[in-house]
Amino acid sequence: MKEISLINHFKGAIGLRFFGLGPNLKPTNGLNKLQRFLNRNALWAKGRTINDLKKCLANSDVIVSLWVGNEIVGFGRALTDGIYRGVLWDIVIDQNHQGKGFGKLIVKNLLSSKKIKTTEKLYLMTTNQKSFYSQFNFKEVTNQNLLISEV
Repeated sequence: MKEISLINHFKGAIGLRFFGLGPNLKPTNGLNKLQRFLNRNALWAKGRTINDLKKCLANSDVIVSLWVGNEIVGFGRALTDGIYRGVLWDIVIDQNHQGKGFGKLIVKNLLSSKKIKTTEKLYLMTTNQKSFYSQFNFKEVTNQNLLISEV
């Protein structure tokens, strides 16, 4: 069985962005693997360029990746002001690794990070995973509207 590695990246995921580091801080072409992983497993993340992923990671406060051997099988990130509001983004588990507790592992690590756990209110958008996120005390909000502007 291949080794499972959870990486709590430093803010901005410098090792992943610049050196493609994966488990055990070894070069694994990690950024390209992340791009292929997102393309395969998240319709809303298809087509993200390497440069855009670099910007996305650089501006994220908390980043977690999960690896089996040298292949990425899970990912999640968060942004926060560290006190009032935060948002969880891009929580993805490889379709061949779902149902193994990997999603729980990613979310628990995001929520237990120093910057997120001191945040008063966390937001999360999901299309069809409401029941999964309810185990982490996320609740559907019906008295507010989600507004989107595509600039």
